[in-house]
Amino acid sequence: MGWIFVASLVIALALVHKPLGDYIHRVYTTTKHNGVERFLYRLVGVQPDAEQKWGVYARGVLAFSVISLLALYGLQRLQDKLFLSLGFAPVPDHIAWNTAVSFVTNTNWQAYSGESTMGHLVQMSGLAVQNFVSAAVGMAVAIALVRGFARRGSDTLGNFWVDLVRGTIRVLLPLAFVGALVLVAGGLVQNFVGPHEITALTGGPQNLTGGPVASQEVIKELGTNGGGFYNTNSAHPFENATSWTNWFEIFLILLIPFALPRTFGKMVGQPRQGYAILAVMGIIALAGITLTNVFELGGDATVPQAVGAAMEGKDVRFGVANSATFAAATTLTSTGAVNSFHDSYTPIGGMMTLFNMMLGEVAPGGVGAGLYGMLVLAVITVFVAGLMVGRTPEYLGKKIGSREIKLASMYFLVTPILVLAGTAVAMGNEAGLAAMLNSGPHGFSEILYAFTSASNNNGSAFGGVTVNTPWYDVALGLCMLLGRFLPIIFVLALAGSLARQKPAPESAGTLPTHRPQFVGMVVGVTLILVALTFLPALALGPLAEGLLS
Repeated sequence: MGWIFVASLVIALALVHKPLGDYIHRVYTTTKHNGVERFLYRLVGVQPDAEQKWGVYARGVLAFSVISLLALYGLQRLQDKLFLSLGFAPVPDHIAWNTAVSFVTNTNWQAYSGESTMGHLVQMSGLAVQNFVSAAVGMAVAIALVRGFARRGSDTLGNFWVDLVRGTIRVLLPLAFVGALVLVAGGLVQNFVGPHEITALTGGPQNLTGGPVASQEVIKELGTNGGGFYNTNSAHPFENATSWTNWFEIFLILLIPFALPRTFGKMVGQPRQGYAILAVMGIIALAGITLTNVFELGGDATVPQAVGAAMEGKDVRFGVANSATFAAATTLTSTGAVNSFHDSYTPIGGMMTLFNMMLGEVAPGGVGAGLYGMLVLAVITVFVAGLMVGRTPEYLGKKIGSREIKLASMYFLVTPILVLAGTAVAMGNEAGLAAMLNSGPHGFSEILYAFTSASNNNGSAFGGVTVNTPWYDVALGLCMLLGRFLPIIFVLALAGSLARQKPAPESAGTLPTHRPQFVGMVVGVTLILVALTFLPALALGPLAEGLLS
């Protein structure tokens, strides 16, 4: 039945691709501001019709993110003095730092148990709010890059504050409202109930905490955030009640990232270019989902072979196929939500979740981040093609010169440097090794996964590593910050460089970037770059474990 589950997702996403993509296009191209938006602009002193150069746009992104980080950190540290705190103590400083960075960067890595650490006010006014605005920041940066391709001889990329507000109010809020109603109908809780003691199956007492779960769950998935209300995330029945809510949550994860290529095609005036980017995303995504299912259903390790399935760490409500599909979707995007324990996956199945993130989460990637990551890979592809035929490469009428390819290369190099350097430092010092619960290739995979997840702003965890220590909270927090904002700066600089160019006329040597040939080239470049970069690390971890099992 796993193929029916996946096929129905594909059909549903295909049905909404065009209308949602066209709607997002209208949101970011209209010159009209509604009443709520005008009020917000006056409140913060923004001139909504004033355009910004790439540097000003980037400073807006950074300033907003710094303010958000400080506000969320303060909210956690002052939790015990706020209402709806449920009597919880202030969040320890290193965990508050890690959590603030995590949610502001759209990573949503959690070094704490939500139901026993965060009160309702922090969950709603801190974490859920960042789920909205961090996703809106990613969309704004993607739209700025698309404007760079679309504009001719311009010094500006739009207005960050307008893009931020519109993405939040016109796109994320309406979809989240409807999605929350669906999830409540599916059995997710939405209340302000505190800890309630029940008798567990073992006969002992257990505390269950209610809360505004459905409203946070919907934006957790829709904004490709991933931070759960409960420690077990989407495996908890209050967050993911049934098999069909599991399907709906995967649909929410993929909804906006798969619609944005349509928006891209409309904004550059060539819808077929959007379909080419969509095809690249779709090919890689289907391959990732299929292979994760194959390796998990095949159960190549000794114990899974004995029992007929790799069910360890998976909920019987979902089974192997639905769990593997969820794991692939959440690591192909920057979501980080989990409905199963990735540490318990088969060695090669676990490697697929790692590999999905190492791709740069571009298939379809995070909200906004997936599109601008894929467009950077398209730029690298046309540059490589240009070298092969001995002419200046062009993409959408823009020449890819030394400045553009340097920015694209720096974008690509940030994450591998953070992942590999962070893993090496963790494996080479006592604080990093002391937190490991496993040794050998599996222990190495757990550390590699943690830094891959943080640096790619994913947020999911393999497990097996005690990460709520000061060393890991600081180290992973730095990876999240650098992995989010350095690429954004390079993307905006690239957008500014492209926007200033006048269109280059097509010639007989111009590479068509809307045909299957180009789609195949982008897929190939993506896979080759990742293989060359990460294969040695994968060989030391999951591949070695797979050979030993």
